[in-house]
Amino acid sequence: MQSSLIDFVLRVANLCRKELLAVLKDPATRVILVVPALMQSLLFGYAATYDLQRIDYALLDQSHGAASSALIARLDGAGVFRRTATLRSQADIAAPIDAGKALLVVGIGPRFEQQLEAGENAPVQLIVDARNSNTAGSAVGYFASVVAAFNDDWRQRHGGGRPAVTVDSRAWYNPNLETRWNFMPGMIAALSMIQTLLLTALSVAREREQGTFDQLLVTPLSPTEIMIGKAIPPVMIGLVQSTIVLLVTSLWFRIPMAGSLFTLYAGLVFFTVASVGIGLSISAVSASMQQAMLYTFVLIMPMMLLSGLTTPISNMPAALQVATMANPLRFAIDLVQRVYLEGVGMGTVWPNLVPLAVIAAVTLPLAAWLFRNRLV
Repeated sequence: MQSSLIDFVLRVANLCRKELLAVLKDPATRVILVVPALMQSLLFGYAATYDLQRIDYALLDQSHGAASSALIARLDGAGVFRRTATLRSQADIAAPIDAGKALLVVGIGPRFEQQLEAGENAPVQLIVDARNSNTAGSAVGYFASVVAAFNDDWRQRHGGGRPAVTVDSRAWYNPNLETRWNFMPGMIAALSMIQTLLLTALSVAREREQGTFDQLLVTPLSPTEIMIGKAIPPVMIGLVQSTIVLLVTSLWFRIPMAGSLFTLYAGLVFFTVASVGIGLSISAVSASMQQAMLYTFVLIMPMMLLSGLTTPISNMPAALQVATMANPLRFAIDLVQRVYLEGVGMGTVWPNLVPLAVIAAVTLPLAAWLFRNRLV
C-alpha cells in the first residue's frame, strides 16, 4: 500500500517536472511568463487611475470683479486646474468642449460680486464634458472643494452663515452622469476588437497546426492574395459584432444615438482593418494556435488600458501617452463616443481616421512581409 502511494507520487512528480521543463526550456514561453505580468503591473499602476492630476478648463468671467478674481486665483492655485481658454461670451462655450481642450467650462455671471456683497447666493455655472462619467464626476468634486474653501474664506471675512457661492452644474452628452453612457458606446469598438484580433491571429496559425497550410501554398494564389483573402472575413465579422453591440446599446439600454450611421461605420471600417492588420501580423509570426492566443491576450490588456475607455489618457505619464498613438482602440473609442453621444460629423472625426489609416497601412504590409518570409 505504501509502495503504491510512493510510486503514484513519483509518477505525478515526474510528470510535473516534465511539464515544467517543457515550459521553461522554451525561451519564448519564459518571456511570456515574466514580461506580460511585469508590463501589465506597470500599466495598471500608471494608467488605470481615476485620480485627476490635471483638469483643463475654460473660463467665462462676466463679472471682472475682486470676488471673481479671488475665486479664479484659488482655482488656478489648486494645482489641478489648468486654464486652456478664456471666453468672451456664452456662444464660445461649446468650442473648447467639442475640441477636447476643456473638461469644464466655468461661467461667472455679471452680477456675481453684487450678489455676494448683498448676502445672496451667487451661482457659478459649471458645464462638464460628461462623455467619461467617472472623470466628469471627479472634476465636479474637485471644483466643489475649491468653492467650499472659497466660501469658508468669504464667511470668515464677511460673516454670514449661508454659502456664498453655489455651483449650478450641467453635464453635456451624459445628463445624468451614467457610467453606461460612457462604456456602452466604447464597447461598440472594444468588444469587436477582441474577437476580430483573436479570430485573425488564429487564422494562419490554425492552418499551420492542422497541416492545411501547405495545401494552400500550392494553389496559384500569391502570399498577398492569401493575406487579403484572410483579412476580408474578419473585417466583415468585426462589423457584424459592432452592429450587435450598437443595437444592444440603442435598443436595450435606450442610449440615444445623436450622430449618423454613415460616419460611425466609416470609422469602424478603418478601425477593423487596422485591427485585422495587427491580428495578421500576430498570426504570421505564430507557429501554433497556442502561441497566437498567448500573443493576442498579452496584447489585448495593454490596448484596453491605453484606450482611454476607463481612465483619461491625459492622466497617464507622457511616455504612455505616446504609446497610445500606436493603439487603434484609442482612436476608435474617441470616434465612436463623439459620433454616438455628440452627433459630430466626418469633418470633426477625421483626425481619428488618419491614425487608423496609418496603422492599417503599416500593419497590413508588415503582415504580408512576415508571411512571405515565413515561406522562405
